Amino acid sequence: MRTGGETDINHAKASAAMAVLLLLLFLLFLALAGLVGLTADSRDSADWKPTDDGRRWHSRTC
Repeated sequence: MRTGGETDINHAKASAAMAVLLLLLFLLFLALAGLVGLTADSRDSADWKPTDDGRRWHSRTC
């Protein structure tokens, strides 16, 4: 039952504010997890090669 005080614009503003709040809480959670050390670097040698003065290092297998 509507009391007359609710409008679609107020509902949209409340939904947008809640979405922003949830996004900020998620980012805060990620930052805290990183500070505590609960994150891991998932890169492997296939996509993160070492460099030597800015040049990619290539192993000589042949």
